[in-house]
Amino acid sequence: MDSLITAAGRALAAGDPLGALKRVALRDDAPALALRGIAMAQLGEFVRAKELLRRATHAFGPKELVARARCILAEAEIALASRDLALPGKVLRGARLTLEAHGDRLNAAHARYLEVRRLVLIGRLGEAEALLADFDPTPFPPASRASYELVVAGIAIRRLQTKAARAALGRAQDASRQAGIPALRAEVESALRILDTPAARLQTSGRERPLLLEEVEVLFASEVLVVDACRHLVREGKKLVPLATRPVLFELARVLGEAWPGDAPRDLLLARAFGARFADESHRMRLRVEMGRLRRLLRPIADLAATKRGFSISPLRAPEVVVLARPVEDENGAVLAFLADGESWSSSALAIALGTSQRTVQRALDALAEAGKVQSFGQARARRWITPPVPGFTTTLLLPAPLTLD
Repeated sequence: MDSLITAAGRALAAGDPLGALKRVALRDDAPALALRGIAMAQLGEFVRAKELLRRATHAFGPKELVARARCILAEAEIALASRDLALPGKVLRGARLTLEAHGDRLNAAHARYLEVRRLVLIGRLGEAEALLADFDPTPFPPASRASYELVVAGIAIRRLQTKAARAALGRAQDASRQAGIPALRAEVESALRILDTPAARLQTSGRERPLLLEEVEVLFASEVLVVDACRHLVREGKKLVPLATRPVLFELARVLGEAWPGDAPRDLLLARAFGARFADESHRMRLRVEMGRLRRLLRPIADLAATKRGFSISPLRAPEVVVLARPVEDENGAVLAFLADGESWSSSALAIALGTSQRTVQRALDALAEAGKVQSFGQARARRWITPPVPGFTTTLLLPAPLTLD
């Protein structure tokens, strides 16, 4: 490989896409096309980057398996950076196996990192952990080690293992400083801020206060009866009563939890659970039926009783009842939560991540856009959604662990 290609690859590895483009911007051979594509991706020009990488893939030819696998890997990274989760997992896996078979350990490790990152984004944490189980990042460069620790921290955060997350992010911070790539350091700092940002609100006895992730973890380990409005379940320690598919029952449980240690009036229960402004006998009958169903489900951990005004909840063993709510209540809060990571998402990617239909997501995005909470750019299939940028902050480069093709 000639000196200009080598120099461009090193510039990309150091997080200098403009330096790489200076060396290969006027060349159309396969290695130069690939490097130009990665450089454009680092600059946020994803459409142009994909075009260049596809041209590079065709230019390398069917016999140059390693070079083609590297191009596929770069395309996959762009897809993840632009939150295109429709990319088949088998494509990434195939590229990783090819790279491993030909001894390209660095790029094979990066392929594994991208596979894990995709699995984490779509909530398949068990598969992500299995992929990381036998992986040792020690022999790899600092940028690769930082990427590894970032996904380890991402899994730990989603598992509410905050000590493990802080430890992984500490190692990622050290590795990112050694790597000297500003975008990578920015990504690690952004991840660290998550641990110091309120993750939920605790509602108890008519009072409310924000909770950090560490405090949520402590709450779940305690003996308190928690009506969890983030995951739509009721828990006492390790005993869980999932109600995600029973929205009426969960809303009743939440109203009872908010009213504890007192009782919840029937009118409030009817309004919150059924949207009934004016209750008649049929509404009251339905309330009794649904309360009976909720009583049966909660029997191992709590008792529900009728009162003169309505109903009350009494934990069997727990010292108190609390409600854990999202930091910001919104009808489309789940969509807003994904967009809060600062990346640009397509409606199809959000549908995959949320496990719902694209039409449902599109309606939520339209409502959020009308309220000024999100904004879009691009047209048709290239349309992406983001939360409005915060004044005074630059956007983060989205490819912190650039591929090396030399």
